Amino acid sequence: MDNPEEGVDKAVAAQPVRRLRRAERREQILDAATRAFARSGYTATGLDDIAAEAELTRAMLYRHFDSKADLYRAVLDRACARLAEAVGTDDFDGDAIPALLRAAAVDPDGFRLLFRYAVREPDFRDMIDSITAASHEVARRTLARRIPEGPWLDWAANLLPTFTLEAVIAWLDAGRPDPDQAAERISQAVHGVMAAAHPVRQKGL
Repeated sequence: MDNPEEGVDKAVAAQPVRRLRRAERREQILDAATRAFARSGYTATGLDDIAAEAELTRAMLYRHFDSKADLYRAVLDRACARLAEAVGTDDFDGDAIPALLRAAAVDPDGFRLLFRYAVREPDFRDMIDSITAASHEVARRTLARRIPEGPWLDWAANLLPTFTLEAVIAWLDAGRPDPDQAAERISQAVHGVMAAAHPVRQKGL
């Protein structure tokens, strides 16, 4: 019986492949891999799936990446770099949520891979854990200007980064409704969490 993988490679090879520079070809593969991984996740996505998505052969994938794991990490690295460039890494200010929404809208598959799928993959948790730790540190530094030191500051600093990311993913999943108002709606929810973290004053005091 013929090898089905060879059949896929032959079928793709029969199609004309436009010659691209190495960097352009690598970006083409990363784009295709991002779509494929976001559709089915890391485990369920094979190199044949990515090759078909990119309209290339497996052999061409191996010219740029050593393995599926190498390709997946490159996809995550690119998504992370794009996000850092769009949002920044130093502070949470009034532009942070609009910038986050814009970045998610430009690269929804990459955004979902970082914050929905990669977090479930033990072999790639190191990258996501570093992002999470950095975001919690920035959130705590920003919130400390408004919320007194104590357990509720810790609570808000741990909750808000996760809450904001989940809000953006839910917005993507809902079809990106009201893009001109989405940042304000999410900001209102964020301010609700911040308000809840303030000490509750007893009546009559």
